Amino acid sequence: MSTSHQPSHTIEELLRIIEARDSEVALLKLMVDKLKLQLLRRVRAEFGSSSEQWAAQIPLINGGEAGVAMQAKEAPAQTCANDAQIDRRLPAHLPREVQEHLPETDDTHHDSTGRPCGCTACGARLRKIGEDVSEQLEYVPAHFKVIRHVRPKLVCVGCQAIFQASAPSRPIARGVAGAGLLAHVLVAKYCDHLPLYRQSGIYARSGVELDRSTLAGWVDQAGQLLDPLVAALGRYTLAAAKVHADDTPVPVLQPGRGKTKTGRLWVYVRDDRAAGSSEPPAAWYQYTPDRKGEHPQRHLRHYRGILQADAYGGWGKLYAGPITEAACWAHARRPWWDLYLSSGRDETSIAAQALRRIAELYAIERDIRGQVPEVRRAQRQARAGPLLQDMHAWLSQLLGRVSAKSELAQAIGYSLTRWRALTRYCDDGRIEMDNNAAERALRGVALGRGNYLFMGSDAGGERAAAIYSLVQTAKLNGLDPEAYLREVLGRIAEHPIHRIEELLPWNLTVIGTGHVEQRLAA
Repeated sequence: MSTSHQPSHTIEELLRIIEARDSEVALLKLMVDKLKLQLLRRVRAEFGSSSEQWAAQIPLINGGEAGVAMQAKEAPAQTCANDAQIDRRLPAHLPREVQEHLPETDDTHHDSTGRPCGCTACGARLRKIGEDVSEQLEYVPAHFKVIRHVRPKLVCVGCQAIFQASAPSRPIARGVAGAGLLAHVLVAKYCDHLPLYRQSGIYARSGVELDRSTLAGWVDQAGQLLDPLVAALGRYTLAAAKVHADDTPVPVLQPGRGKTKTGRLWVYVRDDRAAGSSEPPAAWYQYTPDRKGEHPQRHLRHYRGILQADAYGGWGKLYAGPITEAACWAHARRPWWDLYLSSGRDETSIAAQALRRIAELYAIERDIRGQVPEVRRAQRQARAGPLLQDMHAWLSQLLGRVSAKSELAQAIGYSLTRWRALTRYCDDGRIEMDNNAAERALRGVALGRGNYLFMGSDAGGERAAAIYSLVQTAKLNGLDPEAYLREVLGRIAEHPIHRIEELLPWNLTVIGTGHVEQRLAA
């Protein structure tokens, strides 16, 4: 009777099997982590908040301001004994309509002014001992009006010479739309994100039928009228020593095909207020039918200075020339934030440690905001320099301990491969720590993209870029975009082209929401 024996494995073979299975488990874990992160990003993009602030960061960022604001909100308003008790939250600049409410009385008793007494027991004169005042916010619906331009023809009774005033200028030749209506349509579409078909319905409720094609024609003609001003705005923007840049996708209809393609809106922002500059901020938008690198390279072909942007490869060729790269810490922070979320907001995780390190750098920026470049540079080198050196050593050490295929390695690699551009702000007080100035300028585009299905054509994209430029620049300079465009559209048709810079937002002062005054040249 023979006895069969199972094949035995040597210790070396068992170790190899265990090692292979460990590698397989590690690979599967990487795949699971990657899929979890992708799912998290998709869910957040579709349904979540865009905020990237974590609980441990709030006290550091706000410096206790949230608690102070809450206390101020809860504290009762202190008023003098003789002050009227009114709601002081309502803006003081709004017009007030006073409605006096007298008590109901009979007709038998009257005071010395002839008002009824209301007391049924006697007929004595009434004396005012005080009053209660409250305020209520009301809305007066906007309305249309028709302006009739009458130009009498006058004849001299002696020589029979005929005199008549010239016809007033119109933004659109022989058009019925006034400057105020055009400005309202443009701002409703590019600032309030109301598509033209919705505007058409709103106007119809006021008894004015303006179909979408009519409104689209006005937008196109107004855009053409404003082109020289937008070109002047672009020249001013790119005359800066530092420019922020970014881009965002926009859906564009392909004529004759019934489909949409993805165009791009690029923005270039000049804003040095954080570095103590009094020069006006500006935002210049450009549209392109795709995202090829040749487009920003064409936009910036004459630019000489610092370009603060994200890691898009299309910027790369620009840095080989007279343009200096400054990277964005907000982008470097983003993969750490995603890892922090995928960890279940674990405060002991490596991602949380990275976020705290970056928060320390941002805290320094808040302290020196508004200071001149020399002060910012000195403070950064003294305070941020050591933190950056320590962070670089920490990241380099981590990189040698994690899998090269992991999301953690990618987050580390993003920062280390761009370290020189990320830390350039420490040596130049003009540079910001991030590119948020450009990202903020594209928020309105993102909101509009959520309200309309697509842009009608490439020409429509170019018109959108032009109007976005003027609307956003007006807002950056504290102006009401509608009041600004109303004034510009009322002037630009007859304004000398060689003096077009006079119509830039910082050369006009908006008073309230009604009109604009020309600023006096220095």
